[in-house]
Amino acid sequence: MRPGDFQLRPIGTVESPLRDPASAPKQGAEGAPDAWVVFDGWVADGLRDLRPGDEVVLITWLDRADRDVLVVRPRDDPANPLTGVFSTRSADRPNPIGLHQVQVLAVDGIRLRVSRLEAVDGTPVLDVKPVLRPA
Repeated sequence: MRPGDFQLRPIGTVESPLRDPASAPKQGAEGAPDAWVVFDGWVADGLRDLRPGDEVVLITWLDRADRDVLVVRPRDDPANPLTGVFSTRSADRPNPIGLHQVQVLAVDGIRLRVSRLEAVDGTPVLDVKPVLRPA
């Protein structure tokens, strides 16, 4: 692999009642439903210490985003000024990585039920990281 070349490999997929990105909540706290995250079997060992009640950050690939967008109106509101995407949480951006802070509600083998996930059905999951709290 040459410097600057890299590949991301999804480790799972979101199963959600949300089907349309345009009608999905912008953030989890804005009415997003609970959803399942179904992981590939090869990452099962990485899930073994997750428990209901844990807070995690799901990192997703927002595969339906427009990767050519550099300027948006925040929250898709025409009253808002045009703003560079790196100052916003817009899904549309050159590398559409989604960050979703959720709570684990249930663990069923390689499936996690999580709270308030605004990612739509079929969204690829790239990683899971624990939420760190100050000591």
